[in-house]
Amino acid sequence: MATTVATHTIDELVVRLGPALGGRIRRAEPLAQYTTFRIGGPADAFVDVTTADELADAVLAARALQVPYFVLGLGANILVGDKGYRGLVIHNVARRHRFLPDAAKTTCELWTESGAVMQDLILEAVERGWSGLEHYIGIPSTVGGAVWQNLHFLSPAPERERTMFIAEVFERCDILSEENERKTVDADYVQFGYDDTVFHHRRDIVLTATFRLERGDPDRMNRILHENLSWRGARHPWLQVHPSAGSIFKKIEGVGAGRLIDQAGLKGFRHGGAQISPMHANIIVNRAGTATATDVRELIAIAQRAVEEKFGQRLETEIGMIGEF
Repeated sequence: MATTVATHTIDELVVRLGPALGGRIRRAEPLAQYTTFRIGGPADAFVDVTTADELADAVLAARALQVPYFVLGLGANILVGDKGYRGLVIHNVARRHRFLPDAAKTTCELWTESGAVMQDLILEAVERGWSGLEHYIGIPSTVGGAVWQNLHFLSPAPERERTMFIAEVFERCDILSEENERKTVDADYVQFGYDDTVFHHRRDIVLTATFRLERGDPDRMNRILHENLSWRGARHPWLQVHPSAGSIFKKIEGVGAGRLIDQAGLKGFRHGGAQISPMHANIIVNRAGTATATDVRELIAIAQRAVEEKFGQRLETEIGMIGEF
């Protein structure tokens, strides 16, 4: 039986966060609607934060009261348990941003709060003629998620010769550290790696980020947008039709997990309402919106067993498992 955060503790959160933010706290809020998987039970407490200051305040309040918390952006790359989340879910919709060109208007700093949606920023940057973000079109992510994961995609067609990382345009970010200190940090602190940063290993919270963009050719940038969207659309199931969390498993020694799952004969395999996508075997989809977190977890285990039996390799998940299952 799930153990909820005590009602009096949530009442204390409301008081600590004050009339403005505390008044927004919702109880027993279903989380499925906030994830790209469209799966997940209720959070004991849930609050929307609309500025970086509100995000910091909510985290500090949860820490002070020792309430478990989770910062939620677009809800990609996670699976929320059917029993929900025992604690406070902080929904980050802090989306203010500014384009700050240099005097010569050849480069531009983009300052943005961490809840801004990458796709929105990409389209605005291209419209303004600033290049550097267009490579990541079509990947569901907020700015915070992009920095946390070191968002990446292949370099432009036709070569597709290397992986391009958000670290290449990153300048700095403002964080709330796990020691409750607000400070500005650079790439040396962030320690960008492949699907990895310091934020995987410390309970720091990204509040804002600054990227450096360059004046770009509009025709080339729009070509990249269309080619990348077409490339992804031909290989990945559409979230609007088949909700998913993106890639489920990490690569093994450079070999894509999807290839191993496909060769194990599981492409298109169904379990309950969950299915290994017929388009991409490293993606599990929520067919017709009927999958539960239990369906997905069991299908993950089926894929792991099949690959281990056939290849002697153990697949490791790369999505976050959030809440109670």
